[in-house]
Amino acid sequence: MRRRVSMALALSTSLAIVQAGTTPGVSAQGVKPIRVVSERTVAGFAFPESVAYDPRAKVLYVGQFGSELKPALKDGKGRIARVSLEGKVLEERFLPAPGATLNKPKGMWVEGRRLWVTDIDVVWVFDLKTRRGKKVDLPATFANDLTVRANVLFVSDNRADQLYRVEPADFLETKDAPKVTLVFSGKSVNPNGLYPARDGSLLMAGFMSAEQPRGIYALTAGGEIKAVSKDLGQLDGLYQMDDGTLLSTDWKSGTLFRWSSAKGMEPLASGFKGPADFCVVPEAGGLLVVVPDLVKGELRMVRLAR
Repeated sequence: MRRRVSMALALSTSLAIVQAGTTPGVSAQGVKPIRVVSERTVAGFAFPESVAYDPRAKVLYVGQFGSELKPALKDGKGRIARVSLEGKVLEERFLPAPGATLNKPKGMWVEGRRLWVTDIDVVWVFDLKTRRGKKVDLPATFANDLTVRANVLFVSDNRADQLYRVEPADFLETKDAPKVTLVFSGKSVNPNGLYPARDGSLLMAGFMSAEQPRGIYALTAGGEIKAVSKDLGQLDGLYQMDDGTLLSTDWKSGTLFRWSSAKGMEPLASGFKGPADFCVVPEAGGLLVVVPDLVKGELRMVRLAR
């Protein structure tokens, strides 16, 4: 049965009403110094597009395209590996379990025992203990990243310049199909990476082309889109640090960088060919940022410290 998709420019009350941009708008004095203390590359992955961290099991999940770098190809060869924090592959095909199929898994989000994954025009939710999964079709052309807040799932579609919401986010045990809503379309955002900001807004990293760079944007509870930064490049992953500054990856410059309104774009690691959707692991005294290089088939383990 075709699902009814409605246009809604207002987010639910799960997003508190905020003034977007206040969190990333950190003064120069408020931007804490940060430095790269080490970098290590782990090779041997089959076009990894995203990495998610599971704080309960203290492992990484690495989404891989498989045999070909064709992000919209439905060939059934996608998989998710279970990887240690040192980069050792613990299970090459942790997901999907027998009976399920992944094509080109992209954005991932872990919360509790659940793992959400986008795959071209569907979104999956998996139970990390039983590995049982359930998918929902999306009217998307290129479902990319996702994030969960208050049992609401947000999914970006950068090629169609759209953002969707799915309610409830955890639909694994529900009998009825979740409600799929189009939040916005055609706003020249081309949302790729998503992250729930500390101020209650939804942060979005834009990805279009080298000739049409995009920046970082915030979506308020009232549905207003505000530019947090100027146009920066072809942005992918996104994360907000404890001082309000943002980490992101940029395909145009091939970098992992930090952004703040006070200091702009500060490159942290370079030399990537396809710096995609990374994850951040809190550590004593700093952060471990695990960046998949989709083109090179590698994971770059970047340790940051104050």
